[in-house]
Amino acid sequence: MPAVTVENPLTLPKVAASGDAVARPVLAVTTAPSGFEGEGFPVRRAFAGINYQHLDPFIMMDQMGEVEYAAGEPKGTPWHPHRGFETVTYLIDGTFIHQDSNGGGGTIENGDTQWMTAGSGLLHIEAPPESLVLSGGLFHGLQLWVNLPKADKMMNPRYQDIRGGEVQLLASPDGGALLRVIAGELDGHQGPGITHTPITMIHATVRPGAEVTLPWREDFNGLAYVLAGRATVGEERRPIRLGQTAVFGSGGSLTVRADEKQDGNTPDLEIVLLGGRPIREPMAHYGPFVMNSQAELKQAFEDFQAGRLGTVPAVHGM
Repeated sequence: MPAVTVENPLTLPKVAASGDAVARPVLAVTTAPSGFEGEGFPVRRAFAGINYQHLDPFIMMDQMGEVEYAAGEPKGTPWHPHRGFETVTYLIDGTFIHQDSNGGGGTIENGDTQWMTAGSGLLHIEAPPESLVLSGGLFHGLQLWVNLPKADKMMNPRYQDIRGGEVQLLASPDGGALLRVIAGELDGHQGPGITHTPITMIHATVRPGAEVTLPWREDFNGLAYVLAGRATVGEERRPIRLGQTAVFGSGGSLTVRADEKQDGNTPDLEIVLLGGRPIREPMAHYGPFVMNSQAELKQAFEDFQAGRLGTVPAVHGM
């Protein structure tokens, strides 16, 4: 980790918050519980225990792995439905195949992202390729759920295939932090992901002892999740480590500082920074459906059971 990098970050465009930006305080640091998803791959539930008022427009995020599979062990998910939101799968190490009943799909690996807008509804499946099942190997990634506003919940489904080489690469002024803008924008630099709900998603690699203070849109919330390593966040230097999420308060900048000594299995701090404009609408969420009311949830289940969200293709190549 990570797959997409550069030898010299000093060659990249530099990003730093202005000196008069109001620093965002750290409201809370939470620890993700571990569990299993789909047919049995290990996950950390990054947002468990965080009040939704601080998450909106994000719904949930799972860190998948990091796990070294033996031959025959790699797992995926069976066919399942979604309606009313977007799923973002960012694969740092390994390979995953996606297919959905709307005709979207492809293979992502080593820094690629698949962005699926479920909208009015579809069925989809995610699984490792047969070659990875046979050989085993490293698997590590994230899946983020982003809510859609009521006006967009029943839009036509859409699939985006974002190659790792397409992400916007930036750096801190001293080159101590490499920033990968996957979606949204940072200080005028636009990532490749097209979002219906305005968000910013960044994967940052920060060298031991380095600090980065980024400009952050004041109309966005602010979250930081540690994929690997140890750090402090905010001007108050609140400690945070692998599997923990920091919730930031309001302001125009946020600060992350990597500890001088990192964990033995990772040379740098790896952290995901998220921000989005809150939707501030009622949310009814159950399983694979995210709607605005219980009546809409009931309708989603009825539509799924009646086959109105699509059907599983006879041959899906998995």
